[in-house]
Amino acid sequence: MKKTLTYHIHEVAPYINWIYFFHAWGFAPRFATICSIHDCLGCKENWIQTFSETERDKAREAVTLFQEAKKLLNILDSKFHSYARFALLPANSDGDDIIIYDSEFNESMRLPLLRQQTAAHNDFCLCLSDFIKPIGNGTDKIGLFATTIDGDIETFYNGDDPYKHLLAQTLADRLAEATAEKMHEDVRRTYWGYAPDEHLPINELHQEKYCGIRPAVGYPSLPDQSTNFEIDRLLGFKEIGIQLTENGAMSPHASVSGLIFAHPEARYFSVGKIGTDQLKDYANRKGTTIEKLSPFLSSNILQ
Repeated sequence: MKKTLTYHIHEVAPYINWIYFFHAWGFAPRFATICSIHDCLGCKENWIQTFSETERDKAREAVTLFQEAKKLLNILDSKFHSYARFALLPANSDGDDIIIYDSEFNESMRLPLLRQQTAAHNDFCLCLSDFIKPIGNGTDKIGLFATTIDGDIETFYNGDDPYKHLLAQTLADRLAEATAEKMHEDVRRTYWGYAPDEHLPINELHQEKYCGIRPAVGYPSLPDQSTNFEIDRLLGFKEIGIQLTENGAMSPHASVSGLIFAHPEARYFSVGKIGTDQLKDYANRKGTTIEKLSPFLSSNILQ
């Protein structure tokens, strides 16, 4: 199955993780709690008073920023959409690789992955392939996804109002992530349907209390940005307006891509540092050279 979903901004805005929005503006996570405060003046003032005197001016700034972000979301809702594209395909694991099949169960692509070199869970070094059934144990399933926002959001107010332009860019990043959250929920409950009775509040979604995981490219368990080229090959990023640069970055910038796993014991982890031997093995499995691959993993390679 391959499917493209189009969302109105108001459909995905409730899924925004405001902690990361405020972080982008230099606010500590505690200031993001303004998002759960009633919108009356009294409630906002009572919230401000919970901070020390030295932090109350910062808290007032947070109130103003949140109000302006909500107003801009209403404007964006009348002009733009967000998009998600996902594929649910048969798969098996083969060591640290995931073999992805086409609808006829012929091998369509082999996706090499990296394994932790320092155990972080039950003294076991994890690899994402661990969450897919090995060859010979029946066929499993894997999801691939990408989400993005109408590219014009990134130029909204450009040249007219620098503050609102930056605010729109920050919201676009959060909306792309929120779209991934919404899409993942729809996949779990409907399209893949492995958790049809799931009804989690937004805060529990942000705490990743759902079954399965959706590691994004560039994140700790899937750090190699060149993986975007492989996902694009099967998914077709252009179907939702995403293009890749030479280094695997997505355009529009407000885009997210990654994998979806349904295994009930799947968990997020960090690959961490890798040695030259693992880098060489990984390059061989990807059919490339260490020299070409190293720039994508510079922060993970042991010096």
